[in-house]
Amino acid sequence: MRLGLSHYLSPVTRKRLARFRRMRRAWLCFWILVALFGVSLCSELIANSNPLLVRMNGKWFFPVFFYYPESAFLPGGEETRPDYRLLEKSPAFSGSPGNFMVFAPVAYGPYESVDPASLQAPDVVNARFYVTPRTATLNLDPDGKVRRANGAGYFFGRPDGEVMGLDLNDAIPLSPGLSRAFSQRFANRGAGAFSEAFQSKITGKEITVLLPAYEPREEPPPSVRILLRTRPDIAVSKAVVTFSPKLAIVSDPAKIWKMLSPEDRQGLLESVSQRFSGPAEHESFSLGATSFRVDFEKPEVRFPFPPGAGHILGIDGAGRDVFARVLYGLRTSMAFGLILVLLSMVLGTVAGAVQGYYGGFLDITGQRIIEIWASIPFLYVMIFLGSVYGRSFALLLFCYAIFNWIGISYYMRAEFLRLRGQAFVLSARCLGVSTPRILFSHILPNALVPIITFFPFSLVGAIGSLAALDYLGFGLPPPTPSWGELLSQAQEFRWAWWLILYPSLALFIVMLAGVFIGEGVRNAFDPKPYARME
Repeated sequence: MRLGLSHYLSPVTRKRLARFRRMRRAWLCFWILVALFGVSLCSELIANSNPLLVRMNGKWFFPVFFYYPESAFLPGGEETRPDYRLLEKSPAFSGSPGNFMVFAPVAYGPYESVDPASLQAPDVVNARFYVTPRTATLNLDPDGKVRRANGAGYFFGRPDGEVMGLDLNDAIPLSPGLSRAFSQRFANRGAGAFSEAFQSKITGKEITVLLPAYEPREEPPPSVRILLRTRPDIAVSKAVVTFSPKLAIVSDPAKIWKMLSPEDRQGLLESVSQRFSGPAEHESFSLGATSFRVDFEKPEVRFPFPPGAGHILGIDGAGRDVFARVLYGLRTSMAFGLILVLLSMVLGTVAGAVQGYYGGFLDITGQRIIEIWASIPFLYVMIFLGSVYGRSFALLLFCYAIFNWIGISYYMRAEFLRLRGQAFVLSARCLGVSTPRILFSHILPNALVPIITFFPFSLVGAIGSLAALDYLGFGLPPPTPSWGELLSQAQEFRWAWWLILYPSLALFIVMLAGVFIGEGVRNAFDPKPYARME
């Protein structure tokens, strides 16, 4: 009779496993995380610039697993790795019907820069509308009357020549802050710059009043100059109308094209037609009381490049496929997190076990040493070691491991202090069992709760820390695939939304799954899962 794995587990362990499986989201997230890590371990079979299989001249080659020089395929070739795409198009390869190559589903590796000639930008022209805010300068006397004006007719609802002598309060309400700013300047007292938004009594639109900083002079000023500026209408500000090569409108989200006069439409269409064949100057026109400037943009191939055929997640700033970088970054993050947490758990368990079991002077001395070690700034140590030895995966793992074990050592110390006085430990001592065996064969199996419950949360913290360090530029050396490095590029290219979305989504899914797994493990080990505080 064949026995299952559960037959060899203790009844308590079987109950805990059953409780964990009853938490559906934790159980589902566990298998999702296992599946993602398993897929990332096969990254070379999913995204790779080298073919999975090559058959040439009756011979079989497996470049995904083995290195082959160019001379293995072409007589007189170099001893370096060949460009398999060029090899596939060469007469020596394509001339024989029995030769073929099988590439991975994504035929680009995480380090390969895409040839810009292989990309094609959309054949459209974007007419981008910018609202030009109206501005005016006014010189006001102490009574708030206009002594001099430049372009203020729009704000007072009359021609510019009729603005002289009018009261500013006819256009905007004078707030206590604005009145105080005026009185400080006319009293010849120092005042800082002033800016406040008001609603126009005439047009109903928002007007911003700006006064520059003022320093006392020999005599009070006879007038004070202010700047009035309208706020652009957000509904049409930076509106974009996209045109096809036949000058048909592809998209017009702001519906601004219908607002234009036939003359303005004709002028814009002429500029759009010109932009399809070459550069086109920007145009300015007015729509009612609003002034616009229109720029004509034709998308071009440049990095970063948005998602499209062959690159479902886009291309980063160095011309590398984002899907390949995210996939290989998943393996890097998971491997780093798992190795780091295992090392931290081992070091923390050994340190906590020795302190908790022996106690006394050894325990006190160990605690003081740990407190001193914990006070050393980790980031400074890592920057120093990185500048001396260079950044690497092993160095980053070492720097994290020598600091990350401290937290778990506190919990293991407490568990060993609690368990060392139990009857089964005393019995083992009386039987002459060696100390290492008592520590790791008798006490440790009963002290695993902190290790198991903290493992998922520690894994999430390690992955997040790696992404943060890579984002800051102190993590893995370039060009190592990393989610944090993609997010760092997103800060530089803020318009490249795919550099923000996909690495953030991958980081969010992995960390959320880890948190749900940790929650499930914690509830599975909770002896009172249905306890309620009254």
